[in-house]
Amino acid sequence: MFLGLDFSTQSITVIVIDIEKNKVVYKRKINFDKSLPHYNTENGAIYSENETVVHSYPLMWVESLDLLFNIMKKSKVCIGDIKAISGSGQQHGTVYLNDTFEKVLKTLNPVKTLKIQLENTFTRKTSPIWMDSSTTKQCEEIRESLGGMKETIKITGSNTFERFSGPQIRKFFQNNPMQYKDTAIIHLVSSFMASILIGKNAPIDYGDGAGMNLMNISTKEWDSRALEATAPNLIDKLPSLVNSPNIIGNISKYFIKKYGFSNNCKIIAFSGDNPNSLIGTGLIKKGRAAISLGTSDTFFSYLEQLSLDFKGEGHVFGAPTGDYMSLICFKNGSLAREQIKNRFNLDWNSFSKILEETPPGNDGKIMLPYFFPEIVPLVLDPKVQRFGFDENDIKRSIRGIIEAQFLSMKLHSQWISEKPEILYATGSASMNKEILQVAANIFNTPVVQFQITDSAALGASLRAAKSYLDFTKNNIEWEELTSQFLNIQDKQIIHPDEKYQMLYDDMLTLYQSYENYFLRKTENPEQERLKFIQIYFK
Repeated sequence: MFLGLDFSTQSITVIVIDIEKNKVVYKRKINFDKSLPHYNTENGAIYSENETVVHSYPLMWVESLDLLFNIMKKSKVCIGDIKAISGSGQQHGTVYLNDTFEKVLKTLNPVKTLKIQLENTFTRKTSPIWMDSSTTKQCEEIRESLGGMKETIKITGSNTFERFSGPQIRKFFQNNPMQYKDTAIIHLVSSFMASILIGKNAPIDYGDGAGMNLMNISTKEWDSRALEATAPNLIDKLPSLVNSPNIIGNISKYFIKKYGFSNNCKIIAFSGDNPNSLIGTGLIKKGRAAISLGTSDTFFSYLEQLSLDFKGEGHVFGAPTGDYMSLICFKNGSLAREQIKNRFNLDWNSFSKILEETPPGNDGKIMLPYFFPEIVPLVLDPKVQRFGFDENDIKRSIRGIIEAQFLSMKLHSQWISEKPEILYATGSASMNKEILQVAANIFNTPVVQFQITDSAALGASLRAAKSYLDFTKNNIEWEELTSQFLNIQDKQIIHPDEKYQMLYDDMLTLYQSYENYFLRKTENPEQERLKFIQIYFK
């Protein structure tokens, strides 16, 4: 059996797989807001008044691990039979620790909780997470120091982004120089949680390291130019970098004594949620891409060759397979959909029924769904835009937001050279077939709906299995391993309706015109919209 953990924005999830039985034998999720209410988080985060500063509590993640394993210990799963563990963490989030952190890890007392023992090891009580958009100044400074956007992308695989770790570290150094000086090590969410499991500082894998604006995407080493542009003596405060399949140690005695794990249980390098989801959705060969519909929406795909987006919207990370993955992140995902659902006091079944009854193309009504600051395209001052309808129109609002999200996704993924032949859907909203039908129609590509929506946790468990089997000379190919857990049945494939291909091709052009109108102050495309209505709805 192999265990995968996912520390996402809103929850911690565990999945245990049995590769002999080819099935998931245990799954459990703990919602931070509900199970750990004393942190007073909202969807797992804490917000500033202007909503650009978004943090969370690393101590909450620590406490959730004890809580999860306590629940698991009382289940029917034989914890001692688990051979290896890997994990996933929300990407870009940084954790700042003093020089007592590793000493405490090495002497953890199983009689006490992790929370009590680790609460004094932080130089910063909260961690900036991927939703934070407060580092525009630092992004500009780093980008300029590296020679502009194109050079930054060449070096790190991505333009500087507000949520990325490098700009966040620079802001901390500038605003809190003494706390920065007292910081002995800066972890990512993934390497921080891996450190707790192995009882010492864990390395950062290439997949998650690529989401920092600090790692050279070609050499997969810390880049001296990027480090120098970010903060002084940063190399001394960062963990080492390792390949994703690496075994980084055995599980700590704390977990052996307290929960019954085997002392031979291996820990495989943790990675970010997106690289883990690449595996958890079976994106291990060319022609496969996925849409993850969670707190944020992401479009990601497997890449055989390094391919960069010099427009500066997309990212390239290291893939757990040793290749690369492309990724584009849209902040207005499930939280934006929930804004519409809650606005009209609907449940998801009612939402889906209205979506299904509303015509593709929305009778020419367009929405730009910037409920929150957006990452792609960059919108720091959010405002929802509606063209041809108002906020009280329930039908136009529901189809408007779903079409807008997938039109934007298609528009901003056109830089990826390897076009998808099939889209895999994951995340909570992927259970909604009506939403996926809109995606299939807009992309004109079949969409596969998985029964298991927690792709990051599943990916982590599959990574644990692959590394362990390779380590014990029982080598297994990725395709064989993933196919055992991702069986595609005909009823799970949502095919595009070909009769809407031309409509959505034209609507994509119209959507781009409205995006340019709002963001770049180009000419109002109202006449273009009326012409679109004349062609398709008269």
